[in-house]
Amino acid sequence: MKIDAHQHFWSIKRQNDYGFLTPDAGVLYNEYLPEGLKPGLEAAGIDRTVLVQAAETEEETQWLLDLVKEVDYVAGVVGWVDFDTDPEMFTQRLGAFRKNPKFVGVRPMLQDLRDDRFILRPRVLENLKIVASLDFPFDILVYPRHLPHIYEMLQEVPRLRAVIDHLAKPEIRSHQIEPWFSWMRKISEFPNVWCKLSGMVTEADHKNWKQQDFEPYVHGILNAFGCGRLMYGSDWPVCLQAATYAQVYDLLRDVLRKLPEKLSDKQQAAIFGGNAAKFYKINL
Repeated sequence: MKIDAHQHFWSIKRQNDYGFLTPDAGVLYNEYLPEGLKPGLEAAGIDRTVLVQAAETEEETQWLLDLVKEVDYVAGVVGWVDFDTDPEMFTQRLGAFRKNPKFVGVRPMLQDLRDDRFILRPRVLENLKIVASLDFPFDILVYPRHLPHIYEMLQEVPRLRAVIDHLAKPEIRSHQIEPWFSWMRKISEFPNVWCKLSGMVTEADHKNWKQQDFEPYVHGILNAFGCGRLMYGSDWPVCLQAATYAQVYDLLRDVLRKLPEKLSDKQQAAIFGGNAAKFYKINL
């Protein structure tokens, strides 16, 4: 069972959610809905996906859940709940969404917040501890500059079942490895933290990227996290700024083939599906 652990849907008609979608957004300024992704999944042999929120509203999360109610290939939705709120209210709102079997995770959009230390606010930490007590999946969307704060948060909430989206968006375009990798290695020491091999092409030169650009990042993360805590994600349709769905899938497959030690079929199957099912507790 192959799983794409990170993709999005949106509609330009929902301006209250997707105000960032203007004609200036180029290829992203379009309707990206279930039928549009299906051909790419079928061509790559992907059986299921995890749909991830793209707006900081509960309304979008509910819309996504309603949208994919009858979409068999979407195994689950990672939604949004306000973490900087009273813990009683947070518990109520999270509980309401968790009644839907397709609600499999939660994600605040940390990369877009003005406060880089948002994750360390007292109320946020309290609510993260609630998520940890439920063993409920938490997606971490950050840039490398946020990683010291993520590490500090994990020291406060070490039991949090978390996954770092897009390798924390290293500066692939400029081939910069440090201090990104040192922080990712430290974070990998928390056994409940995983990482998505996703979102890489948009951090590279959109028009001139090549496979070799990604090898140090993927190989380094594999060395830090191991095959058992990594998962493939397309980041469709965001990836379309730099690559087709097929190119994204083929890129990761080919980069993994360049590893000094060849991965077994079992290890590859884990990265391309099994790990996502395990992390998000998806019943296939």
